[in-house]
Amino acid sequence: MIRASVIGATGYTGGELLRWLFAHPQVEVAHCTSESSPGKSISSIHRDLTSKTRNEIFTEKCVPETIAKDSDVVFTCLPHGSSARTAKMFLDRGVKVIDLSADYRLKSAAVYKKWYGLAHPHPQLLKEAAYGLPEKYRNKIAAARLVANPGCFATTSILTALPLLHYGLIDPKSIVIDAKSGVTGAGKKLEPKYLFSEANENFSAYGVNHHRHMPEIEQEIAVAGNKPSITFVPHLLPVNRGILAAVYATLKKKMTTRQALEFYVKFYAAEPFVAVLPEGVYPELKSVQRNNFCQIGVKVDERNGRVIAFGALDNLGKGASSQAVQNMNLMFGFDETCGLY
Repeated sequence: MIRASVIGATGYTGGELLRWLFAHPQVEVAHCTSESSPGKSISSIHRDLTSKTRNEIFTEKCVPETIAKDSDVVFTCLPHGSSARTAKMFLDRGVKVIDLSADYRLKSAAVYKKWYGLAHPHPQLLKEAAYGLPEKYRNKIAAARLVANPGCFATTSILTALPLLHYGLIDPKSIVIDAKSGVTGAGKKLEPKYLFSEANENFSAYGVNHHRHMPEIEQEIAVAGNKPSITFVPHLLPVNRGILAAVYATLKKKMTTRQALEFYVKFYAAEPFVAVLPEGVYPELKSVQRNNFCQIGVKVDERNGRVIAFGALDNLGKGASSQAVQNMNLMFGFDETCGLY
């Protein structure tokens, strides 16, 4: 049994993380922090957790000296910038950290500053941090004390595109990613476009080719010295949760849909949470909500020599909190699937 604490527990990601941790047979939740709402019961903030808590837990201010004494691992669910500093405080006290912000995902401090507008407070940790995608970095995650949990768009896009690049099937400069996300992907923001009356019965693009997950995707799909260059267009869907990404790319040689699928099946054969769908079947949001799976479907456009790969996952699950639990399992030597489905 290990003790876990959630730093920033009142947001969507924090609430979803607690849902998984409360159900995990090897975890006791020690502390939940909130700077804006200290002293409140978790079940009053996340009412879906009312029947899931073993003992009522109350939010508190983040005091690393106190929390570190009771924690084997902390999950930092904070805005970028502040998360990096908080993570360092716990690392200095010998506590493992899984950071759900963007602060440790990029390996270059210069790239981080370009895309996030901040000088990284602890650039020396960027190379050490394990990028928390088990399908690519399982061994490094298992040995890490700091894991950078991937972004939701990034997880979807990387898992969907990676086999195409790994086997050299496509031109790495031809990749277009057309992605759609539910509104919880933006967190609990009081911005007009996320209000019910604005998002409901609506569908819109945003962050066109300058979304902050772009450099993260390009960093992680780079294979064998190739430097992919992507066009990335995210959209806001009028749904609560889920991401569906369509990856378009030019094939280097002719192949059929069945042949392309064989590469995906081979690549993900040993992966417990990636489901490659049969020919003619494509992923949908309802199938991945509230679980830790990524579903992938593939179609080859033989007439135009292109491949279309579709990936879907829950932005709060495999795109954030349940993937963080998967990483925790690896870090502490549990079965990777423990507490997940």
